[in-house]
Amino acid sequence: MKLTLGEKIKELRKRDGRKQEELANALGVTNQAVSRWEKDGSYPDMEMIPAIANYFGITIDELFGYENDREKKIDSLVSQIKTMNFKNNGVNINIDECIALAREAMIEFPGNEKIMLCLAEVLYNAGYVRYGEYHLIDEEGYNVYDTERHRDYAEWKEAIVIYEKLLKTLRSGELRQNALRYLTQLYLNMGESERALAVIEYEPTIYGSYEFLRINAYDGKDHAKAYGEALLKTVRASAELIIGTVISYEQNMLPHEKVQSIRSAINMFDLICTDGNYGVHNSYIARMYTLLSLYLWLDGKRNEAFDALDKALAHFKEFEACCAKTNGKYTAPLIKLVEIENLQAKANDENYPHTHALSLAEDWPWWSVSEYSLVVNEIQADPRWKEWVEKCKA
Repeated sequence: MKLTLGEKIKELRKRDGRKQEELANALGVTNQAVSRWEKDGSYPDMEMIPAIANYFGITIDELFGYENDREKKIDSLVSQIKTMNFKNNGVNINIDECIALAREAMIEFPGNEKIMLCLAEVLYNAGYVRYGEYHLIDEEGYNVYDTERHRDYAEWKEAIVIYEKLLKTLRSGELRQNALRYLTQLYLNMGESERALAVIEYEPTIYGSYEFLRINAYDGKDHAKAYGEALLKTVRASAELIIGTVISYEQNMLPHEKVQSIRSAINMFDLICTDGNYGVHNSYIARMYTLLSLYLWLDGKRNEAFDALDKALAHFKEFEACCAKTNGKYTAPLIKLVEIENLQAKANDENYPHTHALSLAEDWPWWSVSEYSLVVNEIQADPRWKEWVEKCKA
């Protein structure tokens, strides 16, 4: 039940340990006036409302009890837009509606950082689903972005403007990290590497990250848990770096070298998850196996390619089982205190298709690599592909 204005003033006064007389003196009114306000016998003049809010160090919206409702509506809108936008996974399903809804939210809540970030993320995605990301091979055989084409994307240009504006006010934290991640990628897409480097020049190094620094906030059992959490995230990040490096080398790595590198990325998890309990990371391991299948096929090891696909499915089934649980912990010695992320809600939500095994076949091989066109027709023409897809559906 929402408090009345009088009740809110009384609540704030008691919160700060102030007497009615102190409030009255600060506002230049009588004690009786404050008493009547708190009993809802009368209301302060509207001209006095800003002074009351300032006295208690809150906004006028908070004084009237609107702030909580406002934040709830903002969070609800952001969640709705993100859920809709998630459906546009490389295909334009509802991107126009997402942009329209985000712009309407901006009109209702001008300058709100969450809404601005949400609009920027939708515009970021719109560039991909409307036009696509294009790559070229440079003179040395490395993968580079087709920046000339990308520079025509109006959505990416607008997203850059929003992110740049946000970075002037966003404090350190997850929102700022997200803004930097997307902005630097957009700069790269547009051929603005120097701007990308400039915007991150004063950001912390890996050792200044939240995951590393929070270790120093604990001792005892919590200290060990924080180490385990940082260790697991570092392994995941290292695996992602290996995959990214493999893709960036393009023609400068042979298929068998890419196979070896991807296997090393997969095996990194075995160094930590020594008992085979990979938790939610089963999903990423499954994705790596699908990419591995592509390069095994290119390397002429076609039986091993389908073995990799079967391993991908096995890991994803483990991921699905993990999603079905409400809680759990990793069980390997180094990370036995780390809790497994609860994905049950997402697993039951049709808007999150990547929590279902069939997405392995639909998204194969997950990453956008130039060799895809060399392999896709051949591997999908093999009878074993159809059998594997059926197993994904089961």
